[in-house]
Amino acid sequence: MTKISKVSKFLGQIGLTVVLGSIVGACGGGSTPNSAGSPAAGSGDYVVGMVLVGPKNDAGWNQVHFEGIQSAIQKVAGTKLEYVDKVNPGDRPNVKGSQVADDLIAKGAKFIIFNSDDFKDDALETAKKHTNVTVIHASGDYAWKDGKNFKNQANLGNIMGRMEYGKMIAGCTAALGTETGKIGYLGPLINDETRRYSSAAFLGAKYCWETYRKRPASELTFKVTWIGFWFNIPGKTLDPTKVADDYYNGGFDVVMSGIDTPEAAVQGKKAAEAGKKVKYVHYDLPTGCSLAPSICLGVPFYNWSIPYADALQKAKDGKYTSEFVWSGPDWQNLTNPTAGMIGFNPGQALGENQKFLDEFVKGMSSGSINLYKGPIKFQDGTDFVKAGETATEQQIWYMPQLLAGMDGPSK
Repeated sequence: MTKISKVSKFLGQIGLTVVLGSIVGACGGGSTPNSAGSPAAGSGDYVVGMVLVGPKNDAGWNQVHFEGIQSAIQKVAGTKLEYVDKVNPGDRPNVKGSQVADDLIAKGAKFIIFNSDDFKDDALETAKKHTNVTVIHASGDYAWKDGKNFKNQANLGNIMGRMEYGKMIAGCTAALGTETGKIGYLGPLINDETRRYSSAAFLGAKYCWETYRKRPASELTFKVTWIGFWFNIPGKTLDPTKVADDYYNGGFDVVMSGIDTPEAAVQGKKAAEAGKKVKYVHYDLPTGCSLAPSICLGVPFYNWSIPYADALQKAKDGKYTSEFVWSGPDWQNLTNPTAGMIGFNPGQALGENQKFLDEFVKGMSSGSINLYKGPIKFQDGTDFVKAGETATEQQIWYMPQLLAGMDGPSK
């Protein structure tokens, strides 16, 4: 009943285990109990339902969410997880996230997490339909009172990390690692989030290229190629394997991943084995460098367990109210965040350039380096941030274009 997508086949080829769980309605899913201090799983436990846009073991976005909620339910006694993964047009045509949530709620879920920006309207629909259920949308802005799209829905919350800063660090490593001055960015679909992430990576790359490499910005190429979705859907997106290969074969010696899956790493490893001097920057998953350690410059990652456990405990105690959580880096513990949910693991390929990255991170942490200070221009020459000003949270979140100096479409 569940179509195995090309994504799942691809992951199997690189040695990642594909696990198919039990059936939830017409969808594959599973459950993970936490019985500490509570009745046996299934007999009164507080049920958490998670709707994942991609495979739970994709070595990226979905895996880190799945591991994050698993960690969270271990912290909050009396909880159990029911999940459905691969809720996307390729794997489950005509299946809406809200329908999957309805099935999970019918099975007893009192707390629902939607893990993709694509689910924003599903999250709102579910919250309105099930007012006694806490609904969390990872990303999105419906709970942001100062945002453009605020919806006054008491049981709906948004959780997101300030990955802009993780991407700035990642961009710095790319600039420190490139010898050709050509950095390729493997982008998903185009929206405010993906524009601000790729733009943040560019700002980090430009700063470190000029400051530590002592090279002019005119000698730096930063190209973004959008595949059309968060991962490959055959026939509907560009194939990220081919896009990554085109970068590595076209003189781009560093490829940064902005998608859910590990093509930048896998194809980089193949290129390196063929004798090319290439490196990559992974995304999302703390262990991303393990895919090809010798050519990995680093990986910015999320620790979803921190905000998930907080929201889950509040909801279980009957104290949850709508909130917009946009959590920054844990600057003092970047490799193992204990406060903010954004971290960064440097890779082996940084080598002696680690000292420059350390200096950059120190400056970011202290505020002496603020890459959101103007003047900064958009691609069309208009102002993103004017001279003497600093970007507001709204300007950063609602990024309408890529920045001047970046190569790639904004829409």
